[in-house]
Amino acid sequence: MLWQLAQMLWVGGLWLLHIGLLPVLGRIGLAPLLIDEITGVLNALVVGFATACVIFQALVLIRAEGLVSLWRDIRGQLLVMALCASAMFFAVRFGWPEAVRWQVFSYLVLGFSGLVLVLQPVPGWSGRVREAHP
Repeated sequence: MLWQLAQMLWVGGLWLLHIGLLPVLGRIGLAPLLIDEITGVLNALVVGFATACVIFQALVLIRAEGLVSLWRDIRGQLLVMALCASAMFFAVRFGWPEAVRWQVFSYLVLGFSGLVLVLQPVPGWSGRVREAHP
């Protein structure tokens, strides 16, 4: 359940911000510079939160499937890719701030890796109903 909660928060938050909130800010008539400032701050906050959730999910996967699952399992590979994308986002943001397209690219890689991760089964869940312990 913790896996699904963390996944819902970071994947949903990334896409809600990118598809929902930011286009609405442009439609309500805010100044473009204000929208750019809000976008920069919110993108950094959401990617930072997503990074924390990805690390948490990696720990859940390691606990359920073992350390080897980070590179042998598709879920682990997607988590590593998401972690690399968030690291690239912050590296570009602080090291090369005028490269906005690279920031958007790493944001989208993070988002799409999250979408593919949503389609994968929960670690430790083999499709059978678990029995309650007395």
